Amino acid sequence: MLVATPVTAAEQSVLERQRAAFVAAYAEAELGNWLPAEARSELLQNYVLWPDIRAAYLKTRIDQRQFSADDEAEILRFVNQYGLLRPARDLRYRYALRLASSGRLADFLSVYQQFYQGLEIARLDCLALQAEIQSGRRDGIFGRAKDLWLVGRSQEPECDPVFEYLRAEGMLDQDLYRQRYELAIDERQFALARYLSAPLAPSCREEATRWIAARDDPAAFVTTRSSRADSAMHRRQLLYALEQIAYRDPETASMHWQTLNDEYAFSEEQHAALSQYIALWAARRHSPQAFALLTTLPPPAVNTEVRRWTARSSLRRRDWNGVIESIAAMPADEQQLEEWQFWHASALRGISQQDHSLSILDQLSKERSYYGFLASDDLGRDYSFSHAASGSDGQILASLEKNEAVIRARELFLTGLDSKGRSEWDSIIGTLNAREKVQASLLAHRWGWHSRAISTAASAGEYDDLDIRYPLAYEQSFAQYSADAGISPSWAYGVARSESLFMSDVRSSAGAIGLMQLMPATGRSTAGEIQLPYAGVSTLVDPGSNIRLGTTYLGKMLKRFDRNPILATAAYNAGPSNVESWLPVENSVDGRIWIENIPFNETRKYVRRVLATEVIFYWRMTGEMRRVSEGLPLVVAPVPPDRITSSGEIRN
Repeated sequence: MLVATPVTAAEQSVLERQRAAFVAAYAEAELGNWLPAEARSELLQNYVLWPDIRAAYLKTRIDQRQFSADDEAEILRFVNQYGLLRPARDLRYRYALRLASSGRLADFLSVYQQFYQGLEIARLDCLALQAEIQSGRRDGIFGRAKDLWLVGRSQEPECDPVFEYLRAEGMLDQDLYRQRYELAIDERQFALARYLSAPLAPSCREEATRWIAARDDPAAFVTTRSSRADSAMHRRQLLYALEQIAYRDPETASMHWQTLNDEYAFSEEQHAALSQYIALWAARRHSPQAFALLTTLPPPAVNTEVRRWTARSSLRRRDWNGVIESIAAMPADEQQLEEWQFWHASALRGISQQDHSLSILDQLSKERSYYGFLASDDLGRDYSFSHAASGSDGQILASLEKNEAVIRARELFLTGLDSKGRSEWDSIIGTLNAREKVQASLLAHRWGWHSRAISTAASAGEYDDLDIRYPLAYEQSFAQYSADAGISPSWAYGVARSESLFMSDVRSSAGAIGLMQLMPATGRSTAGEIQLPYAGVSTLVDPGSNIRLGTTYLGKMLKRFDRNPILATAAYNAGPSNVESWLPVENSVDGRIWIENIPFNETRKYVRRVLATEVIFYWRMTGEMRRVSEGLPLVVAPVPPDRITSSGEIRN
């Protein structure tokens, strides 16, 4: 078997100097300064990321007010030479937009037809239509423009001139306005609907205004309904308003629904849908009415989600027969999920059917998962970590290491352009077979590119190499800052892996940033508390700073929730205010059952994942087993303020 050819010390030295030169030159090229790259050109021209520096500089030339013929010629030479590389593709896109913005629509159309036609990029499609309209080639314009018009959201600004053309030509009739108006209503884009109502009957504008009222003040909308007739549209608006109320206050929504259902001719389908919506949110909000609402739903309203929440509500009531019946009513594939297997076994134990319960737990305990660990805890068994290192294949490794696309991705990562590297790496991985993916995951792991190692191993179905899947990344930082925060580093690792797969630059759709996914406001306030200099995003994408802030905030949540790690973990994901609203009103709840009744699917899965991941990291770090159940205390009702004395003691 072949082995990868080792890099000589001299080659490694050159590579390291190229990386350092690239980092310095790239930052200047992004600012439009080519001199540093030119000064290092002898070193950099043979470096795999040389095109990236040039593309970064040429982008600044495209953005200049004076876009010269020489600049354009250089860009065209570049994209012709490097057109298959991502930096060239990105540059071509910017160039195409520059052609359009400078009024050169015919030139834009030529680029569009060669590279972008059929990709359904609305911005470019509309610019192409503008070009065709301008050139007088108007055959087929209407059909393509109509497709861009008929969307229930605001379209790209580049589409406005196309729509103006359709209006001027009399192609946008009332039927098309009405269709888009209805689409906007369906998408809950009520401001757009009100705008689209202008050429329609006055009643459409009134309808759109009422939709906005139902959204902005749903309680007032349902209580001032008497002046309006029982129409299909008004019934839809009432249902929408009730949904808004039910999300926050299902009991009030249920009360309004009982009255409205008698006054208006809702269809059976509408009745089933809203009754289900209220019942589900009553269960998620832990309403005392939840179980009754769920179990009295009409048959058309009962689906798998209803069965799930009936089981969870039964768990909260410790109604073991109810749990068994709810699980038995689920589809067969749902019943086989670990979640329901475990709770079925627990419920059987609750009604003293020990043998059947033990049989289920025995099978489940073989899994390396949250429920597998809980099953092992119930049986008093050691966990089945089942670690198995991935074997290396020298021939495949050698081939991958020589692959220029792999080298490019590696260098993008090692020079700090992680997000660009991830994009290129994922494209490469999509072309590999399972054996090659396993070897690629080994390479990424060796480089310390943990997010790609983890995801690539998973894509190959390789789940047992725990060195790769649960890496001890940034070990010194996690150890030091976890100790400072008074928390376990294995817990911090569990959170970081669940949040970001150790990607230091990643950003969530909600705006959270970095390795431990901190919101900027949280990062700023936490930095102030520990007197850490804070520079916004640059602080949050720095691994050490992010770990310090994240572990500090975790410690803060642990203290806020009386050292209950379940609540602290949930608060890290969903926010402490949400978690406080989920606490029991009285008595206490088994921690396992409380987790099952977390209203948000994302947070429920997150807490289970962090708890299971923590024990794996603890085993990786110490070689010892820490049971999941050790971190699952009772969740107790908060103490009313009037029972707390001035000294902090609780009155009986």
